Amino acid sequence: MAAPSLPCLLLLSFLLASPHLSAASRGSFLKLPLLHRPSPAPQLLRRGRSSGSPVTSGAPFGVGQYFVALHLGTPPQRLLLVADTGSDLVWARCSACRGAGCSRRAPGSAFLARRSSSFRPHHCYSASCRLVPRPSSPPRCNRTRLHSACRYEYTYSDGSLSSGFFSRETVTLNTTSAKTKAAAVRLKGLAFGCGFQVSGPSVTGSSFSGAQGVMGLGRGPISLVSQLGRRFGSSKFSYCLMDYALSPPPTSYLIIGDGPGEENATTSSSLAFTPLLANPLSPTFYYVGIKSVSVEDERLPIDPSVWSLDDLGNGGTILDSGTTLTFLADPGYRPILAAMRRRVGLPAAEGAPPGFDLCVNVTGAGRPRMPRLSFEMEGGAVFAPPARNYFIDVADGVSCLAVRPVGTAEGAGFSVIGNVMQQGFLWEFDGDRSRLGFSRRGCAAS
Repeated sequence: MAAPSLPCLLLLSFLLASPHLSAASRGSFLKLPLLHRPSPAPQLLRRGRSSGSPVTSGAPFGVGQYFVALHLGTPPQRLLLVADTGSDLVWARCSACRGAGCSRRAPGSAFLARRSSSFRPHHCYSASCRLVPRPSSPPRCNRTRLHSACRYEYTYSDGSLSSGFFSRETVTLNTTSAKTKAAAVRLKGLAFGCGFQVSGPSVTGSSFSGAQGVMGLGRGPISLVSQLGRRFGSSKFSYCLMDYALSPPPTSYLIIGDGPGEENATTSSSLAFTPLLANPLSPTFYYVGIKSVSVEDERLPIDPSVWSLDDLGNGGTILDSGTTLTFLADPGYRPILAAMRRRVGLPAAEGAPPGFDLCVNVTGAGRPRMPRLSFEMEGGAVFAPPARNYFIDVADGVSCLAVRPVGTAEGAGFSVIGNVMQQGFLWEFDGDRSRLGFSRRGCAAS
């Protein structure tokens, strides 16, 4: 998922209105569970460029996203949001319903704004309102009218959108804090989008089943990471995405802040680091530099410029937890596909599902050995995921390469390392030092 650029000149005024953590729950980090759902088909949710919570797998719902549960409003209403490092805006599907008929809705299908005493839209003339993309034809804004609400329109690359009121609300997160093993953290004044209009396959299709919105974790000032980071004094966050194929799916975790002391120091010592690159034209994304790609230790003849940002801000490679499969620029994808075909050593599968260029028959193969894939990153770190991160089972006896080509029309020409490729690794996004750390250690279920 990818989001539009946001003006930086208004950041100072926005910081003054950042969320307030209740005194009882202040700590150096939040640890939130992530919940996961596997996808039966490639899912791509990216925004067009124009604390530890549990992270839960969406496996039970048949979709390829990871979710964070939170409680929004007063009294709290439970919602599931897609955890997305490729966008900034935190938004939830909203409903103006408040009468007796609301009881016929599925519990948690939308946030009922009128049932919350703490819900407040930002005024359309506020500095905060200028931090979000506006509708092309916004209604007239009345400077003196108290309830002249800020309207936003957030569009994704496939035309999907969320639009409504950019608002502030109290949010409660069930988390592990620095002082207690379990705590409910309340934040007042969280900036979020109350989406009264939600449309398009990325935010209403099978990949979104069971979710009520998106938790933007990007680098911009309105992301959850930025809003909470200002309270913790650190823009660092980390997560582990546990293997979606396991049943029942284990719990992953999203940690916002420096992490739990001694445990964090132990895992940090095992991290390999690569610089996070900046793209002023797409400041939301976490760009990394790839120097080379190898299959079975054979360095492939791919020009490094395939993975790089050009002078106009095009191209590059990002990590995106909101995209399921990995999408690589076509000049890099083709040599990888060819090398995999030469070395896979298994017969082609008949009747493989559409959308994959390489599927093999693994019936009777026991534990088939797949070709090893590795990425040499800027700074010397090597990302060498296990084969299950790029060969996935799509049917009985059929395993497919979970990497797809991307061209200008499909993704602004940049490559995306999706959440399946990231599984089983601890990822640490350190905005203060502009670096990304990763390790196979420290990613056990807890």
